[in-house]
Amino acid sequence: MRRSSEDTKAVILAAARERFAADGYDRATIRAIAADANIDPAMVMRYFGSKERLFATACEFDLELPDLQDIPRDELAATLVRHFLERWESGETLQILLRAGVTNAAAAERLRGIFATQLVPVMTALAPDPAAAPVRAGLVATQMLGMALCRYVLNFPPLAAMTREEVVTAIGPTVHRYLGLSA
Repeated sequence: MRRSSEDTKAVILAAARERFAADGYDRATIRAIAADANIDPAMVMRYFGSKERLFATACEFDLELPDLQDIPRDELAATLVRHFLERWESGETLQILLRAGVTNAAAAERLRGIFATQLVPVMTALAPDPAAAPVRAGLVATQMLGMALCRYVLNFPPLAAMTREEVVTAIGPTVHRYLGLSA
């Protein structure tokens, strides 16, 4: 049975996500991804053109940041931390980007792009000083990415064992300060 073009792309992307998660960007190969997808490597190149484009497509990610305009000011940080934890736990894409971003410039750029295009606008809307939004977004990212690295990638026992609410309680006040909401 022949697959449709969309089905073939979906199979390739699923195999690529798994391979990038298992091997990282540098060690994952088009041949291995094609073998995982049970297709010829030429088909991967036909649909995606290069490993870089395949990676970029496989790692497209929407943070799906909630509308924070109606959230009480003292609950903003906790809401953001909870949301990020849910997104980190919703699939492997952010973990793949984090692992690869440490050693691969293209992956790091992809991760920076996600935060710049999705987090900075939220910070701009929230910040008392919108000009400070990029710095505030960067500071919030340090907490979210640092926690994700330690909790989900490195699996540090104390952090990996914490409940979501324990994480919210632990880093929420710092995120609150980074949002510029502290008096």
